[in-house]
Amino acid sequence: MNVPLLLTQFLDRAVSLYGNKLGVICDGREFTYNELNDRVNQLSFGLRDLGVCKGDRVAYLAPNTVEMLEGFYGVFQLGAIMVPLNTRLKSEDYLFILNHSESKILFVDQEIYSLIAPIKEQLTTIEEIIVHYKNETTEEIDYDNWLGQYPEKSFKRTELDENDVCSLLYTSGTTGNPKGVMLTHRNNYIHALSTMHHLRVSDKDMYLHILPMFHVNGWGSPFYYTANGATHICLRKPIPKTIFENVQDYKVSIMHMAPTVLNSLLQFAEKYPPGIDHDVRVVIAGSAPPPPFVTQVEEELGWEFIQVYGMTESSPLSLVSTIRSNLTNLPKNEQYRMKAKAGYQMIGAEVKVINDNGEEVVRDGKEIGEVVTRSNGVMLGYWKNEEATREIIKDGWLHTGDMATVDRHGNIEIVDRKKDIIISGGENISSIEVEGVLYEHPAVVEAAVIAVPHEKWGETLHAFVVLRQNDNVTAEELIRFSRQQLAHFKAITGVTFVDELPKTASGKIQKIHLRKEYWDRGKFVN
Repeated sequence: MNVPLLLTQFLDRAVSLYGNKLGVICDGREFTYNELNDRVNQLSFGLRDLGVCKGDRVAYLAPNTVEMLEGFYGVFQLGAIMVPLNTRLKSEDYLFILNHSESKILFVDQEIYSLIAPIKEQLTTIEEIIVHYKNETTEEIDYDNWLGQYPEKSFKRTELDENDVCSLLYTSGTTGNPKGVMLTHRNNYIHALSTMHHLRVSDKDMYLHILPMFHVNGWGSPFYYTANGATHICLRKPIPKTIFENVQDYKVSIMHMAPTVLNSLLQFAEKYPPGIDHDVRVVIAGSAPPPPFVTQVEEELGWEFIQVYGMTESSPLSLVSTIRSNLTNLPKNEQYRMKAKAGYQMIGAEVKVINDNGEEVVRDGKEIGEVVTRSNGVMLGYWKNEEATREIIKDGWLHTGDMATVDRHGNIEIVDRKKDIIISGGENISSIEVEGVLYEHPAVVEAAVIAVPHEKWGETLHAFVVLRQNDNVTAEELIRFSRQQLAHFKAITGVTFVDELPKTASGKIQKIHLRKEYWDRGKFVN
C-alpha cells in the first residue's frame, strides 16, 4: 500500500528523531520539537472546537513567529487549508482575499491588527478572529489564553490524500485582483525533497526566517527545515543590525532573502564589518542581483551565495545556480557571473526556454524566449478561476511569463518579465541588464528601468534611481555612464531620483507603480 505524501509527516519525523532538540527560537522564547508538537496539537483541538473541518480555509496574517510556524501543522492535522496573508497589503486587499477564499477563521498578530479592524464588519465568512500577542486595546480572542484551554495530547488526524489542497496562496495582484494559488500536499512535499537536497539542508542548520513565511511558505522553509530537525529562528522584521546579531549569536548557517534585503546587508557591512567566522549560506530569489553583489557576498562577507528561481505557481523553486563540479575550473569572475543567473533545473523539475514557435532557444546566451516548466510542484490551479488557470498551464507546461536566455552550459538567465521587455528601434532590450550596469556606479544603491515612449525609437529607457546617502550624481552623469558601459541603443535616456523603490513583500520591485508615477508626474528628460 502506498503511503500518501503528507506534510504532517515532516513534523512527525522531527519529533521522533529530534524531540528534545531546540526546534524554534522566537522573541527570546525557546521550544523543543516536542514542545512545538504539543502546541500544534493544542491548536488542532482548538480549531476542531471552533467547527473547522476538512477543506475549510484558515487564514493567517502574521510576521515570522512560532505562532505562524505552528499554524501550518495545526491546520493540516484537520485537513484544513492554510491561507497565509501578505503582511504588506491594504485593508481592502484583505477584504477581497478573505471573502474570495471563504476563510472561516482568521489569526492575526496584534502588530498588524489595525489592517483588519476597518474591514471586520464586511467579512462574510470569518466566524472568529484570534489575535497573537493581544493587548488590552483589542476585543478579539487572545491566542495564548485560547490555546491554553486545549490538551497537548496526540490529535487524531483527518484522513487525507496527497493531492488534497493544503495551502491557498494569493499572488500580489499587481494587475487586477490577486489570484489564489492552490498547492497540494504532494506539491509541497516533493518540492521540499528536491530543495533540501540542492540547498544541502541538514540537522546541523540554524535557519533564520528572514523571508516571510506567507511568501510561498517562505520557499517551503516550514517544511524541509522541520523535516531535517534544523532549528528555526523567527525574525519579525529584516533589519540589517538585527540580522547580523542573530547570525552571530545563534551561529546562523543559512538564510533565504530578497535581493533588496541582501543589498541592505552589504551596505550595513561596509560601515560595520560584522566579523562572522562561521560558514553561512545565503539563498536569493527574485530579480537576479548583478555579479558584483555575488563577489561582495563571497569575498567580503565570506558567505556562500546561492541564487534560486521559481514562482508561487510551481511551489515555487525550479532552478538553482550553484556551480556544478565539472565547471569549477572556470575563472572566478565567470563563476560569479554564473551564480548570478537563475541557474539550471532542480531534480524533479523540467525547465525549458522556448521561442514563439514553441522551440527551445539556442544555447548562445543571446536568443530570448519564455521560461516554461513542468513538475510535481506545479499548482493544482487558481482558486475559483479556471480561465486564468488555462491561460498559464498549457499542455501540462506552466508558462511563467519570464523571458530568458540559455548559455552554453545550460544555465538560464532571466532577462525580464514578458511585459517588461523594452523594444527600442526594433531591438529587444533587457531592463535587468541595464539595471545591472547602473548598480556598478558607486553612487547607486538601487535602480529600476522602465520603457517610456519615444517619437523616433518607439520606446526608450528611463531609470528610477536611489542614491547612496550623501552621494551626489546628476542624471546626465548616469546617462553618460550607461552609454560608456552599454551599446548606445541600450543606454538610459532619462533619470528620476527617488528615496525608495516600490516593492512587493518578497522584495520584488513593482514597475507597474513606477510606470504610473512616470505618467502622473508627466514630464521627464528623455
